[in-house]
Amino acid sequence: MTNFNISKIREDFPILGQQVNKKPLVYFDNGATTQKPVQVIEAEREFYLKQNSNIHRGVHYLSQMATNSYENARETIRQFIGARSNTEIIFTKGTTDSINLVAFSFGERFVNQGDEVIVTEMEHHANIVPWQLLCERKHATLKVLPINDFGELCVEKLDDLISEKTRIVAVAHVSNVLGTVNPIAEIIAKAHARGVPVLIDGAQGIQHIKLNMRELDCDFYAFSGHKAYAPTGIGVLYAKEKYLEKMPPYQAGGDMVDVVSFAKTTYADLPFKFEAGTSNYVGAVAFAEAVKYMEVLGIQQIKEYENELLTYATNRLSRIEGLTIYGKARKKAATISFLLEGIHHFDTGMIIDKMGIATRTGTHCAQPLMQRLGIEGTVRASFAFYNTLDEIDRLYEAILKVKQLFG
Repeated sequence: MTNFNISKIREDFPILGQQVNKKPLVYFDNGATTQKPVQVIEAEREFYLKQNSNIHRGVHYLSQMATNSYENARETIRQFIGARSNTEIIFTKGTTDSINLVAFSFGERFVNQGDEVIVTEMEHHANIVPWQLLCERKHATLKVLPINDFGELCVEKLDDLISEKTRIVAVAHVSNVLGTVNPIAEIIAKAHARGVPVLIDGAQGIQHIKLNMRELDCDFYAFSGHKAYAPTGIGVLYAKEKYLEKMPPYQAGGDMVDVVSFAKTTYADLPFKFEAGTSNYVGAVAFAEAVKYMEVLGIQQIKEYENELLTYATNRLSRIEGLTIYGKARKKAATISFLLEGIHHFDTGMIIDKMGIATRTGTHCAQPLMQRLGIEGTVRASFAFYNTLDEIDRLYEAILKVKQLFG
């Protein structure tokens, strides 16, 4: 067992100590959103109590303090993901906002009629629909890289899929349904060999996998705070300067301008060119605190412990007759999607909830993937470093109870 002091860690997450339906809460819905440690909650509270003032341009003390905290948060994120420069770190509302920014701004500058965009069969809707909108607007074509029956991308087909008309490849780092950890380094290398940039949807990757953008060499990496122990409403787009400099602004208004006149407006330098209006500066500060929390635990140690949880859960659930696990890739993050034969996933999830266990049911915003799998949805249990083997045992017993109730 990885040297994690689980009892001490769980003390940092008071929400885990409550009861649901007169049972101790087991929270296995981390793929949707993670819980927040008291350190993050207190950082947000302290900011409002002592520093709150709008950032940038203010010459008074509180504004200067708030601005410094916001920009220090940007530096913390930069270091965490190994980006070259703070100008490559754009604060957004979340992964979806980040992807939409690229789909619109990159699309306006680089995609034209007859061009192509490549996504994959396992993508979240947030990494499908923005590209569909772009293709409709520009009369371009959306192409799809398929998966195999193990839930792994058919990367060998990418070479034939990329053409001289391909303008960007967009792919999830980790599938939010299957848990598959995609070989993004190989995908990036293949695309770059043909001069094609790559966007990575990192919503399910940032909290599980140590990143270094200089080594990974992707062109865009999008991720959210709320899936990485930070508040909702804050996210990041990492992007290479060479693209950001050429891309038009995604939104317009305050903070993203240099000089405004009725004749012409010029834009602020990076990264502010893409941060219109009042940014969620408090969320950014809290996100930085969440990053520091993960760094104290150690991203590699988190990954190893979550792998232990995944292995244990896979072995336990695989013993249940009539239970099918969807996603059997060789490399997985701590997520298990499953169905019980003859029992609707909603019914399974509702009964499990009665036993105090939170899972996610439905299509998980991945309807094309469900169509590929030939199912309507799954029950998803997604784990975090504050979960325990005992909680997995409770899930196992709860699933047996579901089977018993349905005869």
